Amino acid sequence: MANQTFITTFLLMSFSDVWELQILHAVSFFLIYLAALMGNLLIILVITMDQHLQTPMYFFLRHLSFIDLCYISVTVPKSILISLAHRNSISITECVIQIYCIVLFVCAELALLTVMSYDRYAAICRPLHYETLMSRGACVQMAAGSWVTGNLASITHTGSTFSEPFCKGNKLGQFFCEIPHLLKLSCSQSNTAELGSIIAFSILGLGCFLFIIISYLYIFSTVLKLPSTEGRSKAFFTCLPHLIVTTVFFTTVFGAHVKPTSDTPSVLDLLVSVFYVVVPPTLNPAIYSLRNKDMKTALTKLVRKQFPRFL
Repeated sequence: MANQTFITTFLLMSFSDVWELQILHAVSFFLIYLAALMGNLLIILVITMDQHLQTPMYFFLRHLSFIDLCYISVTVPKSILISLAHRNSISITECVIQIYCIVLFVCAELALLTVMSYDRYAAICRPLHYETLMSRGACVQMAAGSWVTGNLASITHTGSTFSEPFCKGNKLGQFFCEIPHLLKLSCSQSNTAELGSIIAFSILGLGCFLFIIISYLYIFSTVLKLPSTEGRSKAFFTCLPHLIVTTVFFTTVFGAHVKPTSDTPSVLDLLVSVFYVVVPPTLNPAIYSLRNKDMKTALTKLVRKQFPRFL
């Protein structure tokens, strides 16, 4: 151990060594980040200002937009800076912060999507008890529980990942700090603490996934029993945005982490990571705004109020 050199700075992987392609990557990421930033901020603003949207569903949607906004801000700006400044180094302190924030927002979103499925279950399957089940106090507690879950998972994962020094090189095969790539550089042959964290996270993810599946089984069963076609359509389209967002989130996040970590990362590995880091925060605002009449009506009112001369 005395002859080992402990790593304090990591080198992130760039998308290309060609200057023109680096600029293309920076511009593309900037436009995507701008779209995600504007979309999520707009949803937060519209829900906050419109009194008709002060319901549990939109309360949770506002939290979801805030999480997405923070989630994409952890990795994309740093990646843009790497392409423009030709500096792909990141200190171990920055890496700790990045890992902490990524796990925090991923787990908080996972928990919040589970809570939102319960909200849809209560609205459709137990409408007479909805006001009691989804009271203001209950909603605040559920939202707070999502953040607490994210923080606990984040502290556990970050602590176990950085519990051992790194001495097997400093090149990460990713454009941001990611736990599987960091563990490959750890001095320890086996990180029992991190293995325990991964098992705990897998149980959490599986539990949330099963809860959402069961909720929607009850929802679809109730919807199919509705006498009118109009009522069935309305109930189904109320759940559709959440169902799409949940499917995109689970598909991208779990799809990226089920794939084995390669010793020689390729462009395909980077693209898979881009998919789960960038796609959910960017698509979620579009999915909710395009499929939701109340959101479009509130947005139209806001635009007309702020820019009356142009309408």
